[in-house]
Amino acid sequence: MSKEIVVSGIRSTGYLHLGNYFGAMRNYVKMQDDYNCYFFVADYHSLTTHPDPKDLKANVFRVAAENIACGLDPQKVALYAQSDVPEIPELYLMLNMLAYKGELEKVPTFKEKARNQPDNINAGLLTYPVLMAADILIHRAVKVPVGKDQEQHLEMARNFAQRFASRYGAFFPEPVPFNFGSNLIKVPSLDGEGKMSKSENANATIYLADEDDLIRKKIMKAKTDSGPTEPNAEMPPYIENIFLLMELVSQADTLQFFRDAYNACTIRYGDMKKQLAEDMVAFVAPIRQRASSLQNDEALLRKILKDGAERARESASQTISEARRLIGINYY
Repeated sequence: MSKEIVVSGIRSTGYLHLGNYFGAMRNYVKMQDDYNCYFFVADYHSLTTHPDPKDLKANVFRVAAENIACGLDPQKVALYAQSDVPEIPELYLMLNMLAYKGELEKVPTFKEKARNQPDNINAGLLTYPVLMAADILIHRAVKVPVGKDQEQHLEMARNFAQRFASRYGAFFPEPVPFNFGSNLIKVPSLDGEGKMSKSENANATIYLADEDDLIRKKIMKAKTDSGPTEPNAEMPPYIENIFLLMELVSQADTLQFFRDAYNACTIRYGDMKKQLAEDMVAFVAPIRQRASSLQNDEALLRKILKDGAERARESASQTISEARRLIGINYY
């Protein structure tokens, strides 16, 4: 029986962080054995913010290396750069004819970005959901791992699949969100404000490329207070955040020790943060070291991306050929 198709991508901007790992990468590694996976570095998507051309290649290679360092096996998945599959922008063009200005302007992520960068409201920013739909539909994916903030984009991909079917004939499956049987984990920021981010508050985010001493420094600066004043007190969100981070990277008995100390009003946050820092270092260091080693082997990364693109194009070319036929763009 053929495996179901899963597609996901990550922009080639910023550094991957702990939230990317626990919110996405850990699930990707689980998926690669049971699904037909296409994972890509979204370099076209990154162009909406006009990155420096001299940085683009290094950014793509770094993101690919970090994906592999987290456990993705290029032999099991197609790992490729979005721009190496020309069928994607061709489908993007076709889908743009089925997208409408009014609906694109109402997308919350577009409105947010338009507020944040009022001097750069380019057409690529407006049609971002269309390109995302092309990324997914080019492989006729049925499952897409996405966070809550991307679910509307996925709904739009289903809308485009339906419109294509209505106008030209049924072809594209309607992809659904996929969380691998569990709720998505949102890794909290160290300052207690929201979640870790690739682009906001670097001092409150643990990046997979952070050196050991920097990780220790960030953890020790995490927000705490003077401690609970009564047994079994409810935790403030910023304290709960520290416990969640410890739950992700520490041993169960270590976590329980500090939970018991909190409930008994004997907790010493300095000791807890020192322990968390060492456990975090032990978790991140192997990933950082593996990613760094891969980044130093550009020939290997180039081969991995080339092989991944060839596998992705084999799937994508079949999709484009049939889409052209259904639209009527087949003259010879």
